[in-house]
Amino acid sequence: MGKSCQLSEVEREKLHQWTGAYGTPQQVALRCRIVLAAAAGESDVTIAERLAVNRNTVILWRKRFGDEGLDGLWDIAPGRGRKPTYQIDKIAGIVDATLQTKPAGMTHWSCRTMAQSQGVSKSTVNNIWRAHNLQPHRTKTFKLSRDPKFLEKMTDVIGLYLNPPQQAIVLCVDEKSQIQALDRTQPGLPIKKGRCGTMTHDYKRNGTTTLFAARETLEGKVVGECHARHRHQEFLKFLRRLNTEFPGDIPLHLIMDNYGTHKHAKVKAWLKRNPRFVSHFVPTSSSWMNLVERWFGHLDNKAIRRGVFLSVADLQASIEAFLTAWNQDPKPFVWTATVESIQEKLTRCRRTLEQIKPGCTSPKSRKQKKPTV
Repeated sequence: MGKSCQLSEVEREKLHQWTGAYGTPQQVALRCRIVLAAAAGESDVTIAERLAVNRNTVILWRKRFGDEGLDGLWDIAPGRGRKPTYQIDKIAGIVDATLQTKPAGMTHWSCRTMAQSQGVSKSTVNNIWRAHNLQPHRTKTFKLSRDPKFLEKMTDVIGLYLNPPQQAIVLCVDEKSQIQALDRTQPGLPIKKGRCGTMTHDYKRNGTTTLFAARETLEGKVVGECHARHRHQEFLKFLRRLNTEFPGDIPLHLIMDNYGTHKHAKVKAWLKRNPRFVSHFVPTSSSWMNLVERWFGHLDNKAIRRGVFLSVADLQASIEAFLTAWNQDPKPFVWTATVESIQEKLTRCRRTLEQIKPGCTSPKSRKQKKPTV
């Protein structure tokens, strides 16, 4: 059994950061786990068995850390095979350029533009990006809610998902507006061996419809109906439909967004006259909390996006057919995220946004820490 490693607070924090970071190579993350386990007082044999490595590997990286510190964990041990062409400083420069700069007149780097800028091959850039989990060509959308009652509303809605009330029905309600009835200008070619289905890139618009839908969270059943518009009048018609679809006096908990139709004075008056309906509103800019939005994605992908509709009536018939097929074998969506996990993620997001100065668009003008390789 070797001596336990002595770690400073900075070293311990850095090792945990590397272990949990997506961009850390797996071999480096393994070495960090070895050092952390050694610092906790585990023996070489115990560490080797738990991490499924050879005991000599544990001894090697404990010694390397003792001799060279954190930098030694990123070094490639000498051995067989082709030696690395570029030094760590060059790799760090490419990673730094990817994170903190942009090519002239462009929004992001490609392998070829970065390779030309750094004087390396595009394959080298690709390998470095893959090793550090960098994907400049990809983006994801987000919106951070500024609702002053965010935590209160989130706790309320997620509580309905994770711990629904007894003797009550929870319904996720929303409308999918402006669904277009699109007709292609030429017939599409069917799928066959070696060729996917095709359709023309241009289309003819034949009108729109709005789908009001309510998804029952426990069984996954969906109640929906189409209307030409999505005003409070149509929403009241849909609420009366729900009243008949779920007869009796059992409470109906409605999870909705903050669209003006849902809070119209006449809608509030109707809900007051029908106390079995209990309204719950998701925070602003948080439509992802409403599970019916996920069902709208299924509808769009499987019944609308590839469809050809000569009229609004054709579109509505296709939506009705999808509703019927879905309700024959409904699939409930299981919510797994807790309030604490969501709050922790949003706190990290707010912290990141606060570090970016208002009106600052250039990564060069942002104070960012240089990546460690």
